Amino acid sequence: MRRIKVLADCAPQITGLAARALIAIYIDPPTPLTLTLAIVIFGTRDGPLSSAVLSTVKPAAAGAASGMYGTTVQIGNAAGVAAIGEAYVAIESAHSSRAAFLVSLALFMTVITICTAFLTWMRRTSASS
Repeated sequence: MRRIKVLADCAPQITGLAARALIAIYIDPPTPLTLTLAIVIFGTRDGPLSSAVLSTVKPAAAGAASGMYGTTVQIGNAAGVAAIGEAYVAIESAHSSRAAFLVSLALFMTVITICTAFLTWMRRTSASS
């Protein structure tokens, strides 16, 4: 049941990324306004992730867990921007900015899917312990 909730919570983010991909494919060239509109409608949030991670923490350790989670998110965001940005630049120099944008979105959606699967596995493992 919780796995379905985590997947359902991530659905708006993945839908928003898919909307941006469709905008990039069908609008030539995609304007910043159209891409921003997709962000405003669907958003990019980490609420499902934080609630999934912090819901298993004991109340006495909530402050420390929240601090560790915040630090980990910042490091992960920086590393993710660097890795996906590098992929974007490499693909853009070899092909086009549209191809680079679409591959970057695909990489981001793949990472979201992997993280969702990993969180589900972690919750299942901690529940059985």
